[in-house]
Amino acid sequence: MITQQQLKTYGLLGSLYISQGLPSMFILSAVPVFLRQQGVSLGKIGLLSLVAIPLMLKFLWAPLIDNFGYTRWGHYRFWIIGFQVLLIVTTVLVSLINIQDKIAPLLICGTLMCFLCASQDIATAALAVNLLSAEEKGFGNGIQNAGNYLGVIIGGGGMLLVLERWGWMVALLSIAVLLTISLVPILLHRESVLTTHHGLVKNQPMMGGQPIGGPLSEKSSPLKRYFRAVIKFSQYPKTGLWCLILVLCTADGAMAGAMFRPLLVDIGLSLGDIALMLGVVSYTAGMAGAIIAGLTISSLGRKRSLLLFNLFQGLCITAYLLPAFQIHHIVVLYAAAVSVQLAGSMSSTALCTVMMDRSDLATAGSDYTVQSSLVLFSGIGIAAVSGFIAQAIGYRGLFMLSAMVALLSVTLVATAFDETVCSKNVASTPMEG
Repeated sequence: MITQQQLKTYGLLGSLYISQGLPSMFILSAVPVFLRQQGVSLGKIGLLSLVAIPLMLKFLWAPLIDNFGYTRWGHYRFWIIGFQVLLIVTTVLVSLINIQDKIAPLLICGTLMCFLCASQDIATAALAVNLLSAEEKGFGNGIQNAGNYLGVIIGGGGMLLVLERWGWMVALLSIAVLLTISLVPILLHRESVLTTHHGLVKNQPMMGGQPIGGPLSEKSSPLKRYFRAVIKFSQYPKTGLWCLILVLCTADGAMAGAMFRPLLVDIGLSLGDIALMLGVVSYTAGMAGAIIAGLTISSLGRKRSLLLFNLFQGLCITAYLLPAFQIHHIVVLYAAAVSVQLAGSMSSTALCTVMMDRSDLATAGSDYTVQSSLVLFSGIGIAAVSGFIAQAIGYRGLFMLSAMVALLSVTLVATAFDETVCSKNVASTPMEG
């Protein structure tokens, strides 16, 4: 039975994840289509992908967010409110740009928007780690992924319709209004205080009450002191193994998903058909998968969830082989798209739950962001080379390779993943302020 306090917590996290995903997905998904309709060259449109760089590099300033804050407002609450207010102001300013004639200002403002979204994500993840108990993390991450999917649907699909009907300014101002509304839950929230949170420079890395790898002395370089949390995370038990699991569990879906889109184009589907299938229907299935996984992770346990959900994802990826073998019925295509997104969302929810388990309360922003950046880097990297792999071995070979990677990740989890390690990584304890 979900309590009223849990409902408030889940509602808060859901609103934050929707608000941080909406602007970035609008820039990355809807704007390229709109620019092309306005006659902007493909070369300039291609540059738009550069705005996502802050999403990949956010681990660089995560220690800053962990280390500094305004306690009176709540450490992470202060950062979240600040970043979201700046995001609203930036969105309003971007609405005044004539994007057809001034692509450079759009790139600058788009990068700033992604920077603010990425920074808010650091603080939101840290807040979630501190808010959720071990039993609540599964459903909390289900809410997180569902919120991200809803942000993608609104920002990438819904706002494209607004762009087409009412134009650039109305679309951006609509986003600003939604961001303003989503501020209400965090404004009403009162954040707890960590007894161990005195800043990264003053804290010695600890696990289970014992120092990890010895202290970093005050004579160490400023760079080492700044990245103390990252260094501490690398010294957790079996961190290398866990990072390999993250990469493998990300690679299978990223590789297959990147090439399923061009396969649909080769089959002859229109852009509208693809947008409906992949941008609305499959993402809705992804929201459902996140909620299902969130409701079952606590009862299944972390290891069993990783095993079952990644095995399910590998099996669903094999459905991509049907259109690759010339089975092009629309029902088959929808079944493949929906099943892979459903399974991928469930796998992602399980991964995010363990990522939270492996994040110390006092340095949650840095710990979680290092892991999420690794997921993003590996996903983008694998997607980038998937086209060359498909050219070499064809769609069929690539989808079979993706399924084999999924099977490898399941084997690694089954033989080497230690569920008990995760619960020992959190040494800090929250205290009501």
